[in-house]
Amino acid sequence: MTSKRLLFILPLAAFVALAIWFWMGLAPNRDPSEVPSVMIGKPAPAFDLQALEAGQPGLKTEDLKGHLTLINFFASWCVPCQAEAPVLLELSKDKRFALDGIAYKTKPGDTEGFLKQFGNPFERVVVDDSGRTAIDFGLYGVPESFLIDRDGVIRFRQVGPITDDVIAGELKPLIAQLSQ
Repeated sequence: MTSKRLLFILPLAAFVALAIWFWMGLAPNRDPSEVPSVMIGKPAPAFDLQALEAGQPGLKTEDLKGHLTLINFFASWCVPCQAEAPVLLELSKDKRFALDGIAYKTKPGDTEGFLKQFGNPFERVVVDDSGRTAIDFGLYGVPESFLIDRDGVIRFRQVGPITDDVIAGELKPLIAQLSQ
């Protein structure tokens, strides 16, 4: 192949590849609210977080084994977390899984105030001051939730607030399946 022909083909191939990449991202059947996660189907990352209140149990990766756990990352300054709070309070009545909260980059006093104002649906509330655990989970922002199966494997991820529609359409059926 001559070098002139190669100079013509390489930019053309790059343009075609770029056009296909943009088309896939903007495809009409693509749901823009769906945020893919590479964590689905993988073990929960290693972490060991201290409890919000002294004398209460912390939460670490090993605590996730043997039962279903829904981990909810939240923050006192997060307006969508406030909107999600009543839904989580109702969801916490389902005893087929543990509901644990990770306070993301929030001062302990602010987190306590948040839970007092909006209610505390969590069995355990732990603190991720540094944000390291959130990074390891691949967090985009708060609120964000992860359903972890009995083997410690992430099976579901909700970016943004959990809603009644998400519970009925996705979360409850998956909990029923994983509870068997």
